[in-house]
This record gives sequence, structure tokens and C-alpha cells, in this order.
Amino acid sequence: MTVMTSEALWTEVLDQTAPSDLAPSDLALSDQAPCATGHPVAGELTHLLFEGAHRERTHGTWRRMISGPEFSYRPGLSPTERAALSYDRLRLLNKRLDNSGIEGNNSIDGTGINDGPEHFASDPHRLAALHEWIGPVDGGLTTLASIHYNLFLGSLVDHDHKDRDLSAFTSLQRTGTFLCTELEHGNDVAALETVAIFDRTSGGFYLHTPTPGAQKFMPNTSLTGGPKTAVVAARLIVDNQDQGVFLFLTPLSDHTGHLPGVKVRPLPERTGTPVDHSLTSFDHKWLPREALLEADHGRLDHEGTLTSNLGNKRKRFLRSINRVTMGKLCMSAGTLGMSRAALTIAVRYAHSRLIAGPKAGERMPIAAHRSHHSRLLDGLATAYAMTFLHRTVVDRFAAHTEEDREEVERLAAITKGWITWQARAITTECRERCGAQGLFPANGISDLSANIEGGITAEGDNLVIWVKAASEMVFGHQSAKPDTLPPGDLDDLPFLQGLLAQVESIWQARARTALRQGPSGDPVGRWNVTSAAALEMVSVHARLQAANAFAAAAERAVDPQARFLLRSLCRLFLLRQVREHTGDLLAEGHLTPDQVRALPATLDAVVADLAPHMLTLVDAFDFPAEMLSAIPIASGGSITRTMEEELVSVTC
Repeated sequence: MTVMTSEALWTEVLDQTAPSDLAPSDLALSDQAPCATGHPVAGELTHLLFEGAHRERTHGTWRRMISGPEFSYRPGLSPTERAALSYDRLRLLNKRLDNSGIEGNNSIDGTGINDGPEHFASDPHRLAALHEWIGPVDGGLTTLASIHYNLFLGSLVDHDHKDRDLSAFTSLQRTGTFLCTELEHGNDVAALETVAIFDRTSGGFYLHTPTPGAQKFMPNTSLTGGPKTAVVAARLIVDNQDQGVFLFLTPLSDHTGHLPGVKVRPLPERTGTPVDHSLTSFDHKWLPREALLEADHGRLDHEGTLTSNLGNKRKRFLRSINRVTMGKLCMSAGTLGMSRAALTIAVRYAHSRLIAGPKAGERMPIAAHRSHHSRLLDGLATAYAMTFLHRTVVDRFAAHTEEDREEVERLAAITKGWITWQARAITTECRERCGAQGLFPANGISDLSANIEGGITAEGDNLVIWVKAASEMVFGHQSAKPDTLPPGDLDDLPFLQGLLAQVESIWQARARTALRQGPSGDPVGRWNVTSAAALEMVSVHARLQAANAFAAAAERAVDPQARFLLRSLCRLFLLRQVREHTGDLLAEGHLTPDQVRALPATLDAVVADLAPHMLTLVDAFDFPAEMLSAIPIASGGSITRTMEEELVSVTC
């Protein structure tokens, strides 16, 4: 049997799989085999991936920023130096905001209105976009930016701030940080112990850490990066009465060191890009009256009387830390950008890495092998689905009202869990597909998985926030399954979407049955027998929302080839999801035995359709050429070749 060369393989695949509604010229890429780098269709894919007409306003500043040499990999730095570098980059980032972003324009949106950090913190689309672009180049910077702009500055903006001078924070004379979780109160942060005691004599507050377990855990509060101010979550105590948790603006340090009443101890080095995480506590630190962040959910008059438009402490607490929901979207955006970067690097390397071919002396790209490119295509299908889901959820968050607040917050939590978990799987796969070259940090991929681990835990441990969502959705959610699923085939996107909706309904029904039949009088026992089915329901719900967003984006494509590629990639994503549940779908009569038998061959055919277009699909991720050229294996080279070139340069 003769094994084709990669070039012949791509040509034959294109000849056999071109859709009938396209002219031959639409898919005539064989003269560019084995890859389609630079094909114009990538432009439309980019347009769809990066918010169309809003692309320049939302993404352009940050894409250009990371192309500069200031954001290239720096070898040989100690953890302390790497943390300091992230703060330096934060200041470079902030200058972009102070200068209003878009070159040649007086404002980032063309209105002539200065649009600096304060306005930026109130724009969910641009805030999320920032994290997508900086995530791949500096995990520490991603953490710092999320804390300063979203959790810190965003909290100030969301409360009464008309008379508050924010200039020290918007200019980064003082870096903002956010102190909420405690050593013994992470997922149960509503039970935190730090107190702010109202002092009638001075009209201010005494901020205090009453127990070792109440130390604030992991904020970036060291002296690295210059003077800092925190927003601190603490229990407001008035005349020995606990009024619930509120936020307090608290200076931590100046250029000479930490301020009186503030104790900071550095934590041991952790995985991922270093950040100056610390344990922080307070010893009766006095704060002025204006330190309390107030809004309609809680205002304290000068007599010590609290007024609120919310009925209980829990609701007031959740409103105080409302920025955590946007934080979930920031964290998922950062890991989304990391996964797209990993795929770009791995796919480009797969086409430049040559291995022995079937004939003596023949060389072929490793991308020609199905065992290699099918795994990367699975990652590409998931990354596209992740991107379109994230766009949809940010849109909903930006437009949400009080009536749909809880639903949107739950969707953001589910999305954060699914995207960050998928990002870890994708980056791990891509690192492995790059072999030993993927182990070198200079190749841009080895640090990504560790940085994603931080995103998985930040703003709520994924499993915990999914458990909360699952408990709400068992009875409080109506599945999107159609009343009847008309017969269809595995080529039909609506049919596949309907199958996945049926799977969600199946697992919801199982969770409801388990909860009803669980041991009475034992709430934990009842939930224990319910949780597995309920969590599977949440997982399928996330994948269905992603598939629906993906399919909708595919239909917006104007170019026939872009539409073909998106539909095919969406089919691949849906077929992979359906394959996990063929037993249930067969048992319920939604799939036939013949369809189940045909599924492996159908998947293989879709992979064959897409394999010649992998470079086009990653080109659409739009990473700057300057960034990719600085990564040896993303630009046709390797670490050893780069070392040889540097040696020649030094010798000459």
C-alpha cells in the first residue's frame, strides 16, 4: 500500500470534501499545500471571533500592545524579578488607557471624550478583552490587571464615588488590591471574621483581624510594585451589632514601607507566573469615615444608623462584592487567550516540524498524521466554541437587569468553570504535541497550564461554583430540549444541538429523581446522591450553550468558505459531545443503532475536511506577527536553532 505525501494528502482531501454549493475556486488551496497560511478567509473568521465592527475599539489596543518588545519573554529572571516585571508592564498598560488607547485619535471610541481607567473599569467588553490578550504573554500581569481594574477600581466605581478622588489609582501612583478571602474562609467567604468597628468618637472605623484564621489570604500586598491601597471586605460592627459585610478603602503602604496597623507576610512561591501573594492582617487600624464604600444596598449615617434597599445581610454582602462576577469573566477570558495561543503555537509547529516519510529520504510535516492533527482539531473546535460562548455571556452580562441578575451571574459562573477547565486540557494537549520543545518557556507554551490553574481557582473554585449552580438548576431551570426531536442525521447541526439538549434534560431528570428519593432528614445525604447527576447536567448545559453560540456565529458568516469551515468545526465539536452520551440517546430513541455505528466514521470525515485548514483556523486568532516571530517553534524554528543563530551573531 502506498502512503501519500502530505501535499498529495491535502490535495486529495480538498478534492473529495469541497461542499457542492462552492465553486472550485473557493477551496482551491492545493497550490498552497500543505497549509493555507494567509488565506483571506482567515480575515472573516477573525471578524466573527473578535466582535465584528467593535473589534478595533475592544481588542485593537491590547493586540498592538503585546506585539511590542516590552512584552516578550525575558529569560533568567528570579521569581521576585518576574513579579516586578509584571508591575512594570501594568504601568505600561495603564499609560495606554491614560493616552486614550487608539493611535491618532483623541479617544478610544472616537467620541473625543477621554476614556481612561475609570471608564475602562465600567466596560465589560474591553475589560474582558484585555485579559484575552495579556493572558498568553504574562500570567502575573493578568492577575494584577484583574485585581486593579476590576476588583479594586471597579468596586470604587460601582459604589458612590462622585466626591472621591481616584487619580492616585487611575494614574497608578498607588496600585489597588482586593482583600476578601481569609485563611479559614475561602468558598465560605460570607462567614469571614475581619471586622470594621464603628467609632462614634471619631466617626471612623477600626479595622481588625481578630483571629489567625481571619488573615486575608493571597492578596498582592507586598512592597513590590510600589505603594498600594486595598479594598477590604470586613464586617461592619455598630454598637456591638453585626450589620453584615461591606468594603473599606484601606491604604496599606507608602514608599517607606507598610503603614502602622498593617502586617504583611509573603507566602511561599506557588506554581505559575510569580505574583507577590501574601498573608495580610490588621491591628486596630483606624480608617476615616469615607473609607466605607456606600451605595443603595448600604449607607451609614453619622449617627450610626444603616439604611439599605436590600432585606438581609447576605444580599448586601453579595452586592458589595458584585465585581467577583465580572472577575469570573476576566479569568475565563485570560485562559481563553492562553488556549488560543497554545493552539497557534502547536499548529504552526506541527506544520514546520518534519519527520521521516514513507519513502527513504522523504520528509513530511507531522501535521499530516491523523493521530496528531485530530487532537489539535478537537482543541480548535473547543476553542472556537469557548470564544463564541464567552462573547455571548459578556453581552448578556453587559445588558443584564435586576430581573435577570441571578440567571446571568449563574451563567457567568458556569462559563468560567467550563472555559478554564477546557483551557487547561487544550494547553496540556498542545504542550505534549510540541514534544520536548514545548518544555522550554521561550517557546511560549510551557507556563500556560500552570497559569490556567490559577484561573481555575480564582474568583471561586470551579467545582464549588458549579455545585451552587447545580443546586439551583435541578428544579429552577427549564431545559431547552424540543418537545419532539424530528428525525435527522449526523450532518445536521440543529439535529445535533437537539440531541445535546435531550442529554441535558436526561441528566436533569435523573438529578430530580435522586433528590426526591434521597434519605429524608439528611440534607447532605440527599445532595450526595444527587450531585453527580446535577453536575453532569451543568456540564452538558455549558457545552450546549457553547454549541448554540458557535452555530449562530457560523450562520453569520458571509464568505462561503468561512461558513463551511465554521459549520464543520461546530459539527466536530457537537459530534464529540454527543459521542459521550450515545448510550442514553440510543436508549431514549433519539439515535438509531445505525447512527451510533456511523459516528466514528462521521467524525473521521469531518476531521479530514478540516485538516488542510488548520493554519487558517489559527491565523484567525490574530496574534501579532511580532509576538509569534519571537517564539522559536511558532516561527519555523526551535530552541537549538535560535541558540545557534545567537551564537553566530555574537561571534560575528
